[in-house]
Amino acid sequence: MNMIFFLIGCSILLALIFLAAFFWASKTGQHDDTYTPAIRILFDDVTELEKESLKNDEDHL
Repeated sequence: MNMIFFLIGCSILLALIFLAAFFWASKTGQHDDTYTPAIRILFDDVTELEKESLKNDEDHL
């Protein structure tokens, strides 16, 4: 019976630690931008070669 009380106490302590970590993450801005990560896959990455090509095109104009 003592072991059950010990395990219940440990589980409550662990739950409080996770709750505190969640509130800390929310307070520091972890969950501010929820829209951009969902659409980031749709954006094309510009490679270094493309950047250089764009820069050269602007120089010629």
